[in-house]
Amino acid sequence: MQNIGFVVFPNFQVMGFAAITVFEVANLVAEETIYRVRLLSENGGLVRASAGFSVETEAFGRKIFDTVIVGAGMQIEPSTPGLLNFVRRATQTSRRVAAPCVGAFILAEAGVLDGRRATTHWAFARDLQHRFPLLKVEEDRIFIIDGMLWTSAGMTAGIDLALAMVEKDLGPEVARMVARKLVVYHRRAGGQSQFSALLALEPKSDRIQKALDFAKQNLRSVLTVEGLADAANLSPRQFSRAFRAETGQSPAKAVENLRVETARMLLEQGRLSMDTIANETGFADRERMRRAFLRAFGQPPQTVRRNAKLAT
Repeated sequence: MQNIGFVVFPNFQVMGFAAITVFEVANLVAEETIYRVRLLSENGGLVRASAGFSVETEAFGRKIFDTVIVGAGMQIEPSTPGLLNFVRRATQTSRRVAAPCVGAFILAEAGVLDGRRATTHWAFARDLQHRFPLLKVEEDRIFIIDGMLWTSAGMTAGIDLALAMVEKDLGPEVARMVARKLVVYHRRAGGQSQFSALLALEPKSDRIQKALDFAKQNLRSVLTVEGLADAANLSPRQFSRAFRAETGQSPAKAVENLRVETARMLLEQGRLSMDTIANETGFADRERMRRAFLRAFGQPPQTVRRNAKLAT
């Protein structure tokens, strides 16, 4: 049985508990107790979350855990010496130490990320790099594994981190079954972007959203303004005007962004060739895909694939 210590502190953010559910469901899928999760805090007892309720915890003590996961708060606050000492000791006694979201600041403050690669919530990534210049922050990553240290992006990315742990421990099929029960993606690659082209567009009307959904489902096809307008039940002229007004982009640019995002995901999964990915995402050939990647990321597809392998 693997003991997991989940560290909380005053004003911790409860989204981290979603990662705990991954281990709980893994036990159900495996039909045995593989993981035992214990809530830890510096002094034990009740610890109040940022949402206003409190949870019962055990004091750090001298217990040794297979995995230690440091929770995150809504704000960046200095850590206590006791918490920092516990983190330092955990890196000497545990198989892995993880910090979703801004929990990475605690690892960095403890000095254990010096010389390492890490990520955090995109909104705090530059602050993390500025405060701790000895680590390398990669702000556009879902999670990063550097040796025994795991960090992830914010909020729900902790689920991806936990699923990756289950996959390493129990194999991809168990992780896939856990994800299915949680109704989440089996695995967003560690190098996958924290940003979504669909979320960035944020259309205000159902008609424009319907056109975007149609485009996402038909990326392999030729997507014209006329075809998208038909999906939205608008004339091409009405559609183009409404689309730009609601998204700030032309339909052609939005389609390219959707294609690039999907191609990037396929590249990071590492199973398909460049030519196949270009065809599947509607670029038709590798050169058109390469030019689109340079516009979007400033680097070619080969570099994106290589970085994704390094991130995991």
